[in-house]
Amino acid sequence: MSVEELRKLAASLITQVELKDDQIHWKDLKISQLTHEMAILKRWRFGHAAEEFHGQQRSLLEESIDEDLGAIEIELDEIQVVARPKKIPVRAHLPLDLPRVHCPHEPESTQCECGCQMKRIGEDVAEKLDYVPGTFQVERHVRGKWVCNVCEKIVQAPVPPHVIDKGIPTAGLLAQVLVSKYANHMPLYRQEEIYARSGVPIPRSTMAEWVGACGVRLQPLVDAMKSLLLKRSVLHADETPMPTLRPGLKKTHRAYLWAYGTTAYDPDPIVIYDFAVGRSGEHARAFLGQWREKLVCDDFSGYKALFQGERPATEVGCMAHARRKFHELYANHQSQIAGEALEYYAGLYEVERKAQDLGLDAAGRQTLRKAESAPVAQRLHEWLTKRLASVAPGSATEKAIKYSLGRWEALTRYLSDGTLPIDNNWLENRIRPVALGRANWLFAGSDRAGRGAAAIMSLIQTARLHGLEPFTYLRDVLERLPLIPQSHIGDLLPGQWKINRPRTH
Repeated sequence: MSVEELRKLAASLITQVELKDDQIHWKDLKISQLTHEMAILKRWRFGHAAEEFHGQQRSLLEESIDEDLGAIEIELDEIQVVARPKKIPVRAHLPLDLPRVHCPHEPESTQCECGCQMKRIGEDVAEKLDYVPGTFQVERHVRGKWVCNVCEKIVQAPVPPHVIDKGIPTAGLLAQVLVSKYANHMPLYRQEEIYARSGVPIPRSTMAEWVGACGVRLQPLVDAMKSLLLKRSVLHADETPMPTLRPGLKKTHRAYLWAYGTTAYDPDPIVIYDFAVGRSGEHARAFLGQWREKLVCDDFSGYKALFQGERPATEVGCMAHARRKFHELYANHQSQIAGEALEYYAGLYEVERKAQDLGLDAAGRQTLRKAESAPVAQRLHEWLTKRLASVAPGSATEKAIKYSLGRWEALTRYLSDGTLPIDNNWLENRIRPVALGRANWLFAGSDRAGRGAAAIMSLIQTARLHGLEPFTYLRDVLERLPLIPQSHIGDLLPGQWKINRPRTH
């Protein structure tokens, strides 16, 4: 080897060592951060701070902290190379009256390499609690032990992988807990009561750890779904408050759940929730990254920066917001002017209903809108301009008129593009389940819990958009997730899963 080749080899090795050092330094910092966070959470969970909360607040605080602890455990396991000593859970025996399902696991071959036939000398049995709609059952995983008398070699089938390592829940039970909480809006303390009445006591703290762990495990699917979403040329965006508990401050602060989705015209619908600590536009910019296409949204100032600069996105207004301002005037004050405005907006929506009934594609919608919607919009603009000069300055009517006129270009952009919707209602309807859940949860217990909830809800709501039953979908995903390589994670997304759904289950 020449001197020059040795120098190149030395330089390459030095670069690899420096890269390894950087990775070790990052992991050490992350481990230190997570360990410190875990210590704080345990102090809140078991210290005097928790006693400052009462009733449902304390119950939900404890649930959320246990979710965070479960999530941190998973994150630490993924980062650390050397396995951490596992805590040995103290579990009660599963009720004997539950039906048992025998799940045998034997080696592929019981013929020893030396040619001798192995003998079965025993077995290991692990029981897992499963849930099928309406009932509990116990899966008895039996792993036979086979030995060769000549070689004294023992062979046993490997332990089937599960999302919760060495835990009792099957994918079916995990899916039940997740769907009950995030689709049926049932807090864990209520689930605990229901399961106890069925003769299966599952502590809410245990279920909370499962929820936190599932949020981490399912995040790669949401990341893959986000990559698909940001390839779309038209997106919806909206946001809704989600009060988040600050145990150190003894109160909640207003965090937000941002929602981003495809349009109703998209054959592969997607909705993704993104938890953020505030409503600043920086959160929308962080989520969308370099995406700069057509965004359907309301007049919230947080989106404005996206429509400025060298590569601005295209703003598409929400006609429903403009109409709503007149509807409130008419409903509350029987305003004649508002009634006239509503007739014009009704004309625009009638054309959209006609396009839907006819099943038109983007080109057909654009042609129909040009022929029928554009004239209505022109008459509405003329009417708004005329009325503005006659209404009282500073009145609610003036504000409603100015809203429509001030956003007229964005509001009518859909008239010349059949891929654009008339309003943002499609995504607003996707946020409605969050509002229902919020009434039951009261708040998200922490920022980490909020992010985990956002990931799980993204999968559940996207599955619903594809006409999938969330329990069936999540159960299969959680069964296959420990075995599927990262390169095939897209096979578990709702759109692809629907095409290749399992024939059994």
